[in-house]
Amino acid sequence: MEQEVGLIGFGEAGSTFAHAGGWGERAHVFDRKTGNGPEAPAMLDAYKAAHVLGARFLDDALSGVDLILSLVTADQALAAAGAAAECMAPGAIYCDMNSVAPQTKQQAAQLVEAAGGHYVDVAVMAPVDPARLAVPLLLSGGQAEEAAARLAALGFVKTRVVGDAVGRASSIKMIRSVMVKGIEALTAECVLAAEAAGVREDVLASLDASDKLKPWEERADYNLDRMLIHGIRRAAEMEEVVKTLEGLGTGAAMTRGTVKRQRAIGELGVKTPPEGLTGKIAYITLSNERKADAA
Repeated sequence: MEQEVGLIGFGEAGSTFAHAGGWGERAHVFDRKTGNGPEAPAMLDAYKAAHVLGARFLDDALSGVDLILSLVTADQALAAAGAAAECMAPGAIYCDMNSVAPQTKQQAAQLVEAAGGHYVDVAVMAPVDPARLAVPLLLSGGQAEEAAARLAALGFVKTRVVGDAVGRASSIKMIRSVMVKGIEALTAECVLAAEAAGVREDVLASLDASDKLKPWEERADYNLDRMLIHGIRRAAEMEEVVKTLEGLGTGAAMTRGTVKRQRAIGELGVKTPPEGLTGKIAYITLSNERKADAA
C-alpha cells in the first residue's frame, strides 16, 4: 500500500515535494492560508494543481495518517507542532522539516510526544528547488530510522540518520549556516563597497589569486592559528576597514563583528598556538570559560 502523508504547510517546499513525487491524493494537506483571507483562492488552486486532498481544518488533514511533514515558516514551527499534537493519531511520526534552532525542535518534540506521537528532527540541507526529492535530509530522533524508511517510500532519495537525539540534525544545519550564510553576507558587504569605490574588478581578481581552497579542517585550523597570533593587530586593521566601508556608505555590520571576534581571540595572548584544530578549539573554549568565571 502506498504511503499516505499529512502535510502542514503548502508553500514552496510542500508543493515542490508533492509535484515531484506525484503524491496526488495520498497527500492530505492543510495550509492556514486557506482561511478566509485574500490568499485562499491561490492556495486552493495550488491544491488542485497538485491533485492533493486539501483540508479546511488541520484535524481533517491529519486524520488517519501516520506520517506528518511539517513545512511551515520558521516562526510558525512551534505553533504547528502544538496544533498537530491536539489532533494527530497516537503513534504517528511527526517529521519537523522546518529551519529552526535545536532548542525550538526540542520544545516541539515535547508537545508531540506528550500527545503520544513520535517526533523526528529533519534538517533540509539544500534548496528544495531544483533538488526536489533528491534534496539531502538529515534525521535525528528515536524514530529516525523508521521515518527515513517512510520518507523513502514517498520518493526521497537522500536521507541520512545522524543520531537519536532530537536537535542533532538541526544543530548541523544551523551551525553550518554560520559559514554558508555568513559568507553570503560578507560577499554582499565586500562587493557593494568595492563597486562604490570603483575597484570591484581589482578586488575580485585579488581574491581569485589568493584563494587556494583546502579542506575545511585545514582552513579552520589555519584561520584560528592566525587569529590567536595576530588577532589584536588584525582587529586594528579591520577597524580601518570599518571606516572605509562607512565612508562609502555601504554598511559594515559583518566587519564590526569581525573586529570583535579577532580582538577577543587575539587578547588570549597566545604566542605558540596548540597543534591542530581540536587543540585550538579546546584552548579557546577553556580560556573563554575561565574569563566568564572570573567576571
